[in-house]
Amino acid sequence: MTVSEAVLSRRSIRVFKPDVVPFEVLHRVMDKARWSPSGCNFQPWEATIISGEPLAQLQAKMLVSPMQDPIEYSWSDPEVIPECKARLQQVGASMYQAMGIGRSDAEARDDFVRNNVMSFGAPAVLLCYFDRRMGPPQWSDVGMWLQTVMLLLREEGLDSCPQEFLSMHARLIKEFLGVSDESHIFFCGIAIGYRVDDTAVNQFERQREPVEGNVRFLGF
Repeated sequence: MTVSEAVLSRRSIRVFKPDVVPFEVLHRVMDKARWSPSGCNFQPWEATIISGEPLAQLQAKMLVSPMQDPIEYSWSDPEVIPECKARLQQVGASMYQAMGIGRSDAEARDDFVRNNVMSFGAPAVLLCYFDRRMGPPQWSDVGMWLQTVMLLLREEGLDSCPQEFLSMHARLIKEFLGVSDESHIFFCGIAIGYRVDDTAVNQFERQREPVEGNVRFLGF
């Protein structure tokens, strides 16, 4: 698989097969991903990849626990920017339409939240956290590392879904993993597994801005 094929075939998968992901494959992916760009070579990323019974235990705890207050961090601030809010609304509407969930269907939307907690049935989940002393440049490095991980997963025939939603249970997750809440912030999970192809939520059309909408070229 070329880099272009990995980029264009990667999408957030929300229905996974139960097939186990081999440890050797995950280890190979993570071994390559450590060569991601890192300003000052700080390598700020930390993670635990969890599967099997430990994953089931953690998910059971999250299902019966309220979302934390205050939240670990805010990911929704850009909603005040009109074009960002419009993009959010577009993808949300397409996703819920693909699942056949109406705006007023509270029960179905609650089920979707539960599926988020369960990482959409993925057999493995990467849980990403890092030292609270890391600033915005290091958050960017972590993002580049996570993107590298997801593209390498595609190379291996695997799929993923990045889940900032899991930060709503950040303290519970850190306690379960034995990670200090005082020293570390929890960023996100990444659901990992094999996609179910014949389901609408894994196939709905997404939209991206044309290149000219976000990028200028000067001197060419």
